[in-house]
Amino acid sequence: MNLPKPTPEYEEVRERCLGLLARREHSRRELLRKLKQRGFDDAEIAHQVLDDLEEQGLLSEARFVESFVRTRIESGHGPLKIRAALQERGIGSAVASQALDDDRSIWRERCRQTWYKRFGTAPEDRNEIARHTRFLASRGFESEDIRAVLQEVTKASRHD
Repeated sequence: MNLPKPTPEYEEVRERCLGLLARREHSRRELLRKLKQRGFDDAEIAHQVLDDLEEQGLLSEARFVESFVRTRIESGHGPLKIRAALQERGIGSAVASQALDDDRSIWRERCRQTWYKRFGTAPEDRNEIARHTRFLASRGFESEDIRAVLQEVTKASRHD
């Protein structure tokens, strides 16, 4: 483990990072961006602090990914949008794929739940089907799941 450098800059960066991590998990890229926004321009010190925090178990990519994915799923987002958001935050595609590799039926059920929460009633014409499709696509669900959910709900409404 690298011993913390006793410089005031190091301590200031460390305290800022700990404050951010106390609120929620962050990725390395997010912390670096936030440090830069707050005027901490010494990249070497920032990377050293982040390396030390990782070694101490205070900064964890795995915890960040787990927390981020859970929050986004609860917000009704699909795998495509979550994967893109993870990559935007510096998480590699392999890690993102591993976190999102649920059974297709699980994503389809989440798509159905998101559709039901937003609409609740089956689309009656092509314009409504298109609107429902656009909404679910904007949430990041795969077209195969969207199509299956909308076919299911329109069939169910015709049988009622």
